[in-house]
Amino acid sequence: MLHHTIYHAVNNSEKWITFIHGAGGSSSIWFNQVRFFKAYFNVLLIDLRGHGKSESPPDETKYNFDQIVNDVIQVLDFNKIKKSHFVGISLGSILIQYMLFNHQNRVEKIGLGGAILNLNLQSRLLMFMGNLTQSILPFIWIYTFFAYVIMPYKNHRKSRAFFINEAKKLSQKEFKRWYKLTDSILPLLEKIRVFEVKTPILYLMGEQDYMFLPFVKKMVSNHKSSSLITIIDSGHVVNIDQSEQFNTSLLSHLLMD
Repeated sequence: MLHHTIYHAVNNSEKWITFIHGAGGSSSIWFNQVRFFKAYFNVLLIDLRGHGKSESPPDETKYNFDQIVNDVIQVLDFNKIKKSHFVGISLGSILIQYMLFNHQNRVEKIGLGGAILNLNLQSRLLMFMGNLTQSILPFIWIYTFFAYVIMPYKNHRKSRAFFINEAKKLSQKEFKRWYKLTDSILPLLEKIRVFEVKTPILYLMGEQDYMFLPFVKKMVSNHKSSSLITIIDSGHVVNIDQSEQFNTSLLSHLLMD
């Protein structure tokens, strides 16, 4: 089972909020959210397989999105959590949206930062370069290059450094298994974009998240259950870049009737 950490609500609430990190990260990325949200909800932090304190499966294991979502559902079942709010960043946003396909009854409301709904030409070129070089270059070189392209500005320094430092804890084999998921990401994102969403979703996007923000704007214009808050002076990892506005905006969404 995935490693996970629970913080019980200070106000004895029976409501839950579950945080899902991105590829190469860990649940520690939510350090600015735990204290804030445990005043209102029981907080569940999950380390995805091979990340943080979660163990890697045997070397021959191949990953797919169904397996990864089922990992999360297993943690909910183990802790007898019937329903939860879900918050994700980057790849975590894809996993949470994919959960709606088969586990919509487990999801209350959703908050997504740095949400990925499609890939522009630049991000597709990055994926192609990664595929060409992953067998000959140390993965941390590739990951670091990606981090600087996705989070290029000075005010992204803290979030960029955090993600690079967390990624250093991955093994080369683990990186390759997760990177292999990019082979199926485009058709999956297409399914997500056309899926009829009834669950309320708030997208929290940095105004400098130039690779992914345009697609979120388009998505929100077509989905009545979705809304968008664009946060200034912030990039892809908005929960670190502008944690206070991220927290207060997300809380308002979750508490809204």
